[in-house]
Amino acid sequence: MPLKKSDIEKFKKQLEDLKRQISQTIKSVANDVKSMEEPKGYSQHQADEGTDDFDQTISIEVSSKEQGIMRQIERALEKIEEGTYGICDVSGDEIPIKRLEAVPYATMTVQAQSKFEKGLL
Repeated sequence: MPLKKSDIEKFKKQLEDLKRQISQTIKSVANDVKSMEEPKGYSQHQADEGTDDFDQTISIEVSSKEQGIMRQIERALEKIEEGTYGICDVSGDEIPIKRLEAVPYATMTVQAQSKFEKGLL
């Protein structure tokens, strides 16, 4: 059953809100990483430097994952504009509304996503 216009508007608002939140988080992480890269001087203990390096690595990994989610959100917003939101990019099947409620930026059915993650597509 195709999505109603009111459902699509609700998902669009959720996606736009999520996009703003993630964008702010990415900017914050980028600023944190930049501040960690500033010269530390000789007074800092090696263990502290190790902790800072670990924190920077974690921040970069978090930022990378969020950038991936951001790309998915942007694709979902494109699909809304194209009129194909709620349709799987791979199979052409409808994405169940329960999946969209859980993951509004989903562009594939669970089956297609599973095959994609396993490298079968």
